[in-house]
Amino acid sequence: MRSVAMQVFRATVVEVHDLSPAMRRVVLGGPGLAGFETTDIGDEYVRLLFPEHPDGEPVLPAVVDGNLDYGSIDLDRLRTYTVRDHDPDAGTVTIDVVVHEGGVAAGWARQARPGQVVGINSPTGMYDPPATATWQLLVADYAALPAALRIVEATPYLRTRLVAEVADETHRLPLPVHPDLEVTWLTGGNGASPSCLDDVVRAAGRPDGEGYVWVAGESKTLRGVRKHLRRELGLPATAYKSVGYWIEDAERWRERYAALDDATRASLEGIWASGRDEEEIVDEYDERLTALGL
Repeated sequence: MRSVAMQVFRATVVEVHDLSPAMRRVVLGGPGLAGFETTDIGDEYVRLLFPEHPDGEPVLPAVVDGNLDYGSIDLDRLRTYTVRDHDPDAGTVTIDVVVHEGGVAAGWARQARPGQVVGINSPTGMYDPPATATWQLLVADYAALPAALRIVEATPYLRTRLVAEVADETHRLPLPVHPDLEVTWLTGGNGASPSCLDDVVRAAGRPDGEGYVWVAGESKTLRGVRKHLRRELGLPATAYKSVGYWIEDAERWRERYAALDDATRASLEGIWASGRDEEEIVDEYDERLTALGL
């Protein structure tokens, strides 16, 4: 996968419009975004840093040893989003935001207008199919749909099945042109009702040839998906990517996590510093969270 050097940019809102009753498109640009590079990976993500007041200036973090210095900012003002589009000629980055009640990002997006400023960092991608793959299965809820659609756009050479779960039929988005695309729309999930994504992945057939499964959505729902792909099907890490994009009732989840005793929190955080294989680390972390009711 291609990577780019970490930088932080001061981006100005240049355009805002609604794609559906629940998805708002925000186009960022301006001179402060000069030098932004894309990884060209379909699900590349950035951190958006929001000002305390909508018309104010965001506090931008320093970059230390190629990484954001999270200790220099208010983490409550930071959220992660995928890049829907990058136009180097226009110098713009497009972010599609699910709008809902509550939340720093959704609240900002509902009132966003040209001239307002946010911080944005260099992107990182996760989608990484084998070079020899001939097909892909993309499964996404609404928060992950912008990334899934960009992947579709970027892979006209792959036979693609896309399963998209939306809370309401009016939330469907236009599909990119693709020479070999099969699409299934599901209504549900997304915090409005139980998600079917786990069932979809378990029921999905595997076409002939080498393929890649990319699944993204609510984090707890995807624990079962990942367990099925990794343990029950025995797929190698190179054959799938399962990405938690959000946590249902996140505020309550954060409260419960913060209420854990210091030793338990330190143990959970220490899992990531163990130096083991990343997939083994995620296995243990998911199991620990599940055991703790998180």
